[in-house]
Amino acid sequence: MKFIDEARIEVAAGKGGNGAVSFRREKFIPLGGPDGGDGGRGGSVWAVADRNINTLVEYRYTRHFKARNGEGGRGSDCYGKGADDITLRVPVGTVIRDEDSGELIADLAQDGQRALLAKGGKGGLGNLHFKSSTNRAPRQSTPGEPGEERRLQLELRVLADVGLLGMPNAGKSTFIRAVSAARPKVADYPFTTLHPNLGVVRVDTDRSFVIADIPGLIEGAAEGHGLGHQFLRHLARTRLLLHLVDLAPFDPDTDPVREARAIVEELRKYDEELYRKPRWLVLNKLDLIPEAERQARVDAFVETYEWQGPVFAIAAISGNNCQPLTYAIMDALDEMKRTEAPPAEDAEGTAE
Repeated sequence: MKFIDEARIEVAAGKGGNGAVSFRREKFIPLGGPDGGDGGRGGSVWAVADRNINTLVEYRYTRHFKARNGEGGRGSDCYGKGADDITLRVPVGTVIRDEDSGELIADLAQDGQRALLAKGGKGGLGNLHFKSSTNRAPRQSTPGEPGEERRLQLELRVLADVGLLGMPNAGKSTFIRAVSAARPKVADYPFTTLHPNLGVVRVDTDRSFVIADIPGLIEGAAEGHGLGHQFLRHLARTRLLLHLVDLAPFDPDTDPVREARAIVEELRKYDEELYRKPRWLVLNKLDLIPEAERQARVDAFVETYEWQGPVFAIAAISGNNCQPLTYAIMDALDEMKRTEAPPAEDAEGTAE
C-alpha cells in the first residue's frame, strides 16, 4: 500500500429538518390546536483514530464527505427523524486542521479517540411551541439550522519514541533492521528510503520502544531539496533523536563532519522545537574501518565536530555495539517518562 501522510478533504454536516405547521383535525374536536412537530437533527461528521490504519490513502482519492439532512416535522405531534452521523477512520497520530484558518481541530494520538469535525444543524421548531393564551392558532415555525462545512487538512505524524536522522546511506535502515523486526530495503549500493519505517525494539520481555526511520536529509532540505523534509513531521512526537553518521562514506572526498553539521542546520531551519530535542551521536559503519584505526577515527570526528553529548560507535550491518545502544536508549526513555509532566487535557471541543 502506498504511504500517504497528507490529505485535504471537505466535510459538510447535515441541515436540520424544518418545523411543521399543522393543526389537530378530528371528528367532534373543532378547536384541536397546533400539533406541528419539530424537525430532526442533521447528521454530524466525526473522526476516530484506528490503530489498524497506517496511511491516509483513502482520503487522497475521496475528498468530499457529507452527512444527511434531518427529516422535517409532521402533524400529529410527529417529530422528524434525526440523521445518522458519519465517522471517518484515520490512523493514530493524525493531526486535523482547518485549512482556511489554520486552527487545530484535533490531534488524535490514541486509539479510539474521537473528534467532532462538523456539527449537524438543529431541527426547526414546529408550531406547537408557539401556542399561548393569546395565540391559540399559531402559524409560526422555524427552519432547520444549516450544518457546518469545513475544508480540512489531515497530517499523519507517526507515533515513535526514537527518530533516526542522517544523510542518505548513513545506515539508518540497516540499523533499524539490526535492532527490530522491521525489514526496510537495504542494499550494497547507494539509495535512499522513500517513506518512513517503524520498528519495535524489544529490550526485555516487558520493555520496548518504537523507532522511526525517515528518508535521509540532504543539504537544503529546509528549502525543499530531496525527500527528507517532507517526513520531518514524523519526528515531532519522538522523545529522542539518533543522529547517524557514516564514518566510511563511498566517496573518499566526503567530509563526515561537514555533513553532520549540515543535517543539524537543516533541522534547526525546519523546526526550532525539533532542533532542541535530546540528540545522540551514532557513528556507523565501523566494520569498513581497520580495527586498529577505529578508535582514533571516532576520537578525531568527535573532536573536530566539537560534540559534547553521548556518542556511540556501531557497525549496524553486523549488529556490533547495537545492543548496548538499545539498552541505553531504553534507560533514557524510562527516565524521561518519569520526569515528564502529566499530559494536559484536550482543548474543549477538540475531542469527544
